Formats: sequence, structure tokens, C-alpha cells
Amino acid sequence: MRPPAALGASLRARLSLWLALQTMLGLGLVCAAVYVVIALTLSRRQDETLAQKQATVEHLLAEGRGSHTAAELRHLLDDVLAGHDELSLRLLDGQGRLLFEKPSHAELQARGGKRRAFALSLPAPAGGRLQAELLLDRRLDQALLLRLAWTLALAALIGTLAVSAGGFLLVRLGLAPLHKLVDQTRRVSATELGRRLDGAGQAQELQPLIEQFNALLDRLAGAYRQMEAFNADVAHELNTPLATLISSCELALRKPRSAEELREALASNLEELRRMAAIIGDMLFLSNAERGVPARRTPVASLAALAAEVIEFHEAALQEAGLRVELRGDAAAAVDARLLRRALSNLLGNATRYATPGSALQICIEAGAGARVSLAVQNQGPTIAAEHLPRLFDRFYRADAARAQADRNHGLGLSIVAAIARMHGGEVFAESAAGSSRIGFVLADGALVEGAA
Repeated sequence: MRPPAALGASLRARLSLWLALQTMLGLGLVCAAVYVVIALTLSRRQDETLAQKQATVEHLLAEGRGSHTAAELRHLLDDVLAGHDELSLRLLDGQGRLLFEKPSHAELQARGGKRRAFALSLPAPAGGRLQAELLLDRRLDQALLLRLAWTLALAALIGTLAVSAGGFLLVRLGLAPLHKLVDQTRRVSATELGRRLDGAGQAQELQPLIEQFNALLDRLAGAYRQMEAFNADVAHELNTPLATLISSCELALRKPRSAEELREALASNLEELRRMAAIIGDMLFLSNAERGVPARRTPVASLAALAAEVIEFHEAALQEAGLRVELRGDAAAAVDARLLRRALSNLLGNATRYATPGSALQICIEAGAGARVSLAVQNQGPTIAAEHLPRLFDRFYRADAARAQADRNHGLGLSIVAAIARMHGGEVFAESAAGSSRIGFVLADGALVEGAA
């Protein structure tokens, strides 16, 4: 049995309930309006009846007092009331003496009859004033109103039940496409990432939801594939140094070694351990960056000076590759200097590996609109295919399928550049055409500081 909260959260139950309440309210208002109109009509008819009888009584007494005896007037008044059992008339003279009463006036008054009192002036020679009172028995009208009330109440109840039942079926039919979507989503699993929701035959209002859900599945499928590739790459990157360490230790222990030979083996193992530590350290950095850790910004007066420090650090590698570096542009910005040096160092190291020997590398610093600063490293070398450009910043991704220089480059450098850019509220970019590649990042969120050099 489902808990009450689950029942309350049911869209079908809520729609059916609201439809039933709306129907009950609508029919109730209509029935109440019918009842009020008929009640007012009956009340007005009662008033008209009393007014007509009053006029008749006044006319008889005004014209017949001088020509008819009292017995004849009583007979005429009896004729006026003939056929009107619901009416009662009582006449009193000026001293309060009862002159005429028919039928039992007190009985109708006790039943809550409608009363109409008026005074009569008799013509000469009789003269004088009379007090008259008409009572109308309303029991028949009240009984009619009671039957009408019950009839309307039952009609409203039966109508509400009928419309609610029909509404429940309509809601069920209307939600049938949604149930089909639920069945489709239930079939989506990690083993069938290519399955998508079919929007054919679905309501127009559900099409944006289907499109967004399919787009989400595309992103999840890409993330899942990337995770699988990442796991494979991590295993590959860590397996190589571990295998080297194991074989080195086995060789060292296979037979007695001199202290010098053991020292060489330990030095080789230490190099592999440092490589593993670097991979793990980079992965931890990326993990922290993905959790949304922001950069600790401080004003830097000259980004060109910061880039010069990075160039100096890479001077030996640049000379070995026969490359020179040109520094263009400058800006003052609020950045995390340590992270920015690391990002520039990764970009410069990446460009050094793939640049044509004897060419020049360019580090470009440009201040853009909206307090944005871009930093890029450009090199001459093999053109990167367009299908590789969007994935250059993926972890362990290499455009070189042969994994050249894997012993020195484990494929996380550009991923770290992208993470540092995100930590500064920016983004990365990569361009390659006609033997020239330009890779860099943009710093946003008010990075630019007035007073660029």
C-alpha cells in the first residue's frame, strides 16, 4: 500500500480531485442560483397575491358600506376568499373589536404565514377606520422549495459523480503518453546508452521535455564513455610505471648486487614513483577543481612578467628543441598567480613538444571587453585535425594514437589548463590551421584590472 504522501503526489489523483471539486463548485453555484431565483419568484408572487386581495377588500368596503348590510359585506368578503384556502382575512374596528375573520387567522399566523396589515377609511355616512390584516399560508411554496432543494442537491451530486468519473477516464487517457515515456525511460540503462525517447505521437507540451531528456542522455552517454576511457587511461598510465618498478625490483633481487647497482635501481624506481606521484597529484587537482574550488585571486600588475618567469623555467627545453619565444601584449589582472604559471607552463610545454624545430613560439596576452583577459600560446607545426580540437582538453586524450612521448607526458596538462580557466570563471579554446596551432584560455568574472602595462 502506498503511503499518503505518494497518493497526494499522484498527478492523476490531483487532476481528478481538482476536476471533481471544480464540477461540484460549478454545479453547486448553478443549483443555488436556480433555487434563489425560484424562491424570489415565489415570494414576489405571494406579495402580488396579497396586494391584489388588499385592493379587492378596499374596493368592496369603499363601495358597499353604504348600500349593503353587515351580513351582506361578510358574504361578499367570503366570496373574495372563496377558492383561496391559503388566505385569511381579519377586520377590526377602531375600538379593536373583531368584525370579520376567515378562516382561522391565529392558526395561519402560528404556521408562519406571510402577513400584510393595512388601514381602511370608510366613506360617509358610516365613516370611521378599520384595521385589516391579510395572512398568506406559505406551506405549499415552502414544500415546493424543499423538494426543489433536494432535487437540485441530488442533481449536483449525481452530476459531480458523473463528470468526475468521466474526468478520471479523460485524465487517464491524457496521461497515457506520459506512462509510455516512463516505460521508455525504464528501458534506458548503462548497457543501452544509445536508446532515446521516441516523441512520435506525444503531446506538443511534452516535446520540450523529450528533447531536453534526450539531450541529457546524450551528455550522460558522452560522460559515461569518457569515464570508461578515463578508467582505461588511468590503468594504462599507472600500469606502465608499476610494471617497471616490479621488474626492476625483481631484477635487483634475483642475484646479489653491489651497493652501486642497488643505488642505480633505487634511483630508477624513484623516477617512476615520482612520475606516478605527478599523475596522482594532477588527478587530485582536477578532482578539487571539479568540486567548484575557486581560484584565490590577487592583483598581478603584469601578466607579461609572469609569463617571462614561465619562459625562463622552460629555457633549457626550448634551447634543446631549437625554439625561441616571442611575448606579445600585457595586462594587469586579478588572478591566482601560482595557478596561472602552471597553466602557461602546461601550454608552453605542449607547444614545445609539437613545434617545428627552429620556429618561434608566441605567447599572446590580450585584454578584451567585459574585463576579460585571454592568454594563448601559438606554435608552428603539424595541423591538428578538426575532430581532435574539441577533445584536446579531455583527460589523458592524445591526438597522437601512438601515444608518443608518453613517458614524459601523461595527458593531463591541457585538462589542468581547462580546470584553471574554470576556476577563474573562464573557458579554453583551441585553433589549428595551415600548420599553425593556437591554444589558450580566457579569464572572466572581472579578471581585468585597470592599469595594464
